[in-house]
Amino acid sequence: MSPFKTTTVMVALTAGLLLSAVAQAHPKLVSSSPLEGSTSAAPSKIELHFSENLTTQFSGAKLIMTDMPGMPNSPMGVKAGVSGGDDPKTMVITPAAPLTTGTYKVEWRAVSSDTHPITGNVTFKVK
Repeated sequence: MSPFKTTTVMVALTAGLLLSAVAQAHPKLVSSSPLEGSTSAAPSKIELHFSENLTTQFSGAKLIMTDMPGMPNSPMGVKAGVSGGDDPKTMVITPAAPLTTGTYKVEWRAVSSDTHPITGNVTFKVK
Protein backbone atom coordinates (compact mmCIF):
# COMPACT_ATOMS: atom_id res chain seq x y z
CA MET A 1 0.00 0.00 0.00
CA SER A 2 1.36 3.45 -0.88
CA PRO A 3 2.22 5.93 1.89
CA PHE A 4 -0.63 8.20 0.70
CA LYS A 5 -3.20 5.39 0.96
CA THR A 6 -1.85 4.33 4.36
CA THR A 7 -2.14 7.90 5.68
CA THR A 8 -5.66 8.27 4.25
CA VAL A 9 -6.78 5.01 5.86
CA MET A 10 -5.27 6.01 9.22
CA VAL A 11 -6.97 9.42 9.15
CA ALA A 12 -10.32 7.84 8.25
CA LEU A 13 -10.05 5.25 11.04
CA THR A 14 -9.06 7.88 13.61
CA ALA A 15 -11.95 10.15 12.59
CA GLY A 16 -14.38 7.24 12.82
CA LEU A 17 -13.21 6.34 16.32
CA LEU A 18 -13.47 9.94 17.50
CA LEU A 19 -16.97 10.37 16.06
CA SER A 20 -18.21 7.12 17.63
CA ALA A 21 -16.83 8.18 21.03
CA VAL A 22 -18.68 11.51 20.78
CA ALA A 23 -21.89 9.82 19.64
CA GLN A 24 -21.86 7.46 22.64
CA ALA A 25 -21.35 10.20 25.23
CA HIS A 26 -24.27 10.86 27.56
CA PRO A 27 -24.83 13.76 29.94
CA LYS A 28 -23.86 12.99 33.51
CA LEU A 29 -24.92 14.96 36.55
CA VAL A 30 -21.75 16.71 37.76
CA SER A 31 -23.19 18.69 40.69
CA SER A 32 -26.35 20.17 42.11
CA SER A 33 -27.34 23.10 44.25
CA PRO A 34 -28.55 22.25 46.86
CA LEU A 35 -26.16 19.30 47.12
CA GLU A 36 -27.46 15.73 47.13
CA GLY A 37 -28.43 14.78 50.72
CA SER A 38 -27.90 18.27 52.12
CA THR A 39 -30.05 20.20 54.59
CA SER A 40 -30.37 23.97 54.22
CA ALA A 41 -32.72 26.92 54.14
CA ALA A 42 -35.28 26.90 51.32
CA PRO A 43 -33.56 27.57 48.00
CA SER A 44 -35.23 29.97 45.57
CA LYS A 45 -34.02 27.74 42.73
CA ILE A 46 -32.42 24.34 42.24
CA GLU A 47 -29.59 24.01 39.74
CA LEU A 48 -28.40 20.80 38.12
CA HIS A 49 -25.03 20.94 36.35
CA PHE A 50 -24.29 18.33 33.68
CA SER A 51 -21.18 17.18 31.80
CA GLU A 52 -22.62 18.13 28.38
CA ASN A 53 -24.80 20.77 26.79
CA LEU A 54 -28.49 19.88 27.20
CA THR A 55 -31.14 19.76 24.51
CA THR A 56 -33.68 21.76 26.51
CA GLN A 57 -36.79 20.78 24.52
CA PHE A 58 -36.23 17.12 25.51
CA SER A 59 -34.85 17.64 29.02
CA GLY A 60 -36.91 18.36 32.11
CA ALA A 61 -37.53 17.79 35.81
CA LYS A 62 -40.25 17.32 38.43
CA LEU A 63 -40.01 18.63 41.98
CA ILE A 64 -41.63 16.37 44.59
CA MET A 65 -42.03 16.87 48.35
CA THR A 66 -41.44 13.35 49.69
CA ASP A 67 -41.77 13.99 53.43
CA MET A 68 -42.99 16.75 55.68
CA PRO A 69 -43.25 17.10 59.46
CA GLY A 70 -46.34 15.28 60.72
CA MET A 71 -46.95 13.57 57.38
CA PRO A 72 -44.23 10.99 56.67
CA ASN A 73 -44.10 9.30 53.27
CA SER A 74 -46.59 11.61 51.63
CA PRO A 75 -45.18 12.38 48.16
CA MET A 76 -46.70 15.48 46.66
CA GLY A 77 -45.82 17.28 43.43
CA VAL A 78 -44.60 20.85 43.82
CA LYS A 79 -45.39 23.39 41.12
CA ALA A 80 -42.13 24.59 39.58
CA GLY A 81 -40.77 25.95 36.33
CA VAL A 82 -37.90 24.24 34.52
CA SER A 83 -35.55 26.07 32.19
CA GLY A 84 -32.04 26.08 30.85
CA GLY A 85 -29.47 28.13 32.71
CA ASP A 86 -26.99 30.71 31.42
CA ASP A 87 -24.62 27.78 30.90
CA PRO A 88 -26.06 25.29 28.35
CA LYS A 89 -24.98 22.46 30.69
CA THR A 90 -27.27 23.70 33.47
CA MET A 91 -30.95 22.97 34.23
CA VAL A 92 -32.76 25.35 36.61
CA ILE A 93 -35.85 24.35 38.59
CA THR A 94 -37.68 27.33 40.12
CA PRO A 95 -40.45 26.57 42.66
CA ALA A 96 -43.61 28.64 42.13
CA ALA A 97 -43.79 29.34 45.90
CA PRO A 98 -41.22 29.22 48.71
CA LEU A 99 -40.44 25.66 49.81
CA THR A 100 -41.57 24.71 53.32
CA THR A 101 -39.82 22.45 55.81
CA GLY A 102 -39.53 18.91 54.48
CA THR A 103 -37.67 16.54 52.17
CA TYR A 104 -37.65 17.13 48.42
CA LYS A 105 -36.66 15.10 45.40
CA VAL A 106 -35.92 16.40 41.91
CA GLU A 107 -36.51 13.72 39.29
CA TRP A 108 -34.64 14.83 36.17
CA ARG A 109 -34.33 13.77 32.55
CA ALA A 110 -31.31 15.06 30.61
CA VAL A 111 -30.85 14.79 26.85
CA SER A 112 -27.79 16.02 24.98
CA SER A 113 -26.87 16.02 21.29
CA ASP A 114 -26.87 12.20 21.12
CA THR A 115 -30.65 12.31 21.93
CA HIS A 116 -30.35 9.44 24.43
CA PRO A 117 -32.29 10.34 27.63
CA ILE A 118 -30.56 9.87 30.96
CA THR A 119 -32.59 10.04 34.18
CA GLY A 120 -31.78 10.45 37.83
CA ASN A 121 -32.76 12.27 40.98
CA VAL A 122 -31.41 14.55 43.68
CA THR A 123 -32.80 14.60 47.22
CA PHE A 124 -32.37 17.42 49.77
CA LYS A 125 -34.01 18.71 52.94
CA VAL A 126 -35.33 22.15 53.80
CA LYS A 127 -35.20 23.14 57.48
